[in-house]
Amino acid sequence: LVGWLVGWLVGWLVGALPYTYYWYYGAMLSTDRELLFAPEDVTRSSPFFWAFQQAFPENSDQIFSITDSIPAPIKEVGPAFQNINFVTETGRGQFVSRVKVATLGGLATSIMTTRATIVGVDGVDGIKLKVETTKPEESSAIERIPLLGTVINQNAPPFPSGEALEKVKEGSSQVTMRTTFCDEGLRISRYDAKYDGVFVWRRREFASYEML
Repeated sequence: LVGWLVGWLVGWLVGALPYTYYWYYGAMLSTDRELLFAPEDVTRSSPFFWAFQQAFPENSDQIFSITDSIPAPIKEVGPAFQNINFVTETGRGQFVSRVKVATLGGLATSIMTTRATIVGVDGVDGIKLKVETTKPEESSAIERIPLLGTVINQNAPPFPSGEALEKVKEGSSQVTMRTTFCDEGLRISRYDAKYDGVFVWRRREFASYEML
């Protein structure tokens, strides 16, 4: 029922604005937003998983179904955030996805952070993202390491996830995010290859390069 209501609302919003204005949406994209609704597991809001599906098209759904079925409190996901800095004049910028993951009833938590580069635009409603790195930031398990926990958390290099995916399938690290509605409060975005699955985001604050 919730999914149906969200779908109806999305259709109404997009229908009320029949044309997507690139310049207007470009300015509104550069914000820090929190996920309000996802059509599937919250982790799928990260472009890393979009790229993973492209690299492993035959196995990704099976892998996701196993991880998604792990019950709480063994695994809990959320909240999720996206920070975008988009330069309208060049069609380029930076994209950061953060998803909190807790396991074992909260004994171990981390912020799965994927960083991507906005490498261009696709039409009037799409931005092309090239996944660069993925890292479990603010890991509570690492933080417990005597004397070195904080140092390791802050200085451990991220995993070059984009490069790894490219070795599996060339071009898989680049995905397209389409935004079919965006204003000061809400953003409705979709993964290009799964256009019917909408992610609804609310604005927290306008983006700052200091957050990247």
